Amino acid sequence: MDYFHDIESLFEEWNEALQSGDPSRVTDLYAFNAVLLPTLSNRVRHGQAEIEDYFRGFLAKHPSGARVEQSNIRVYGDTALNSGIYVFAFTPPDQEPYSVRARFTFVYHWHGDRWLIVEHHSSLMPEEGR
Repeated sequence: MDYFHDIESLFEEWNEALQSGDPSRVTDLYAFNAVLLPTLSNRVRHGQAEIEDYFRGFLAKHPSGARVEQSNIRVYGDTALNSGIYVFAFTPPDQEPYSVRARFTFVYHWHGDRWLIVEHHSSLMPEEGR
């Protein structure tokens, strides 16, 4: 089994869900007890209901998806990690487009017939020179 390709494709599935604009489609990729440490909020989200609430606001900013600058995939049995750096471009209504660069870590767990996100941490990159 090509685990590297499987995990890489999970990120693409997540990115496509973001581009759909449907927060429930994004949330379906997370385990029922997943934890999200989000990019654009200081509040940690526990479980699918709180994660969906975060993505409802996030998707209102109209992200065009994430472009990965660096990805580091590791697989340990029924657990996999993908960490690195991605850039989001946003085109919110009535605002100028902008982008953010962030570090990410996705932790996936095999749930019988599919991989689900059990932990997702995304944080803005520190400013240069600080």
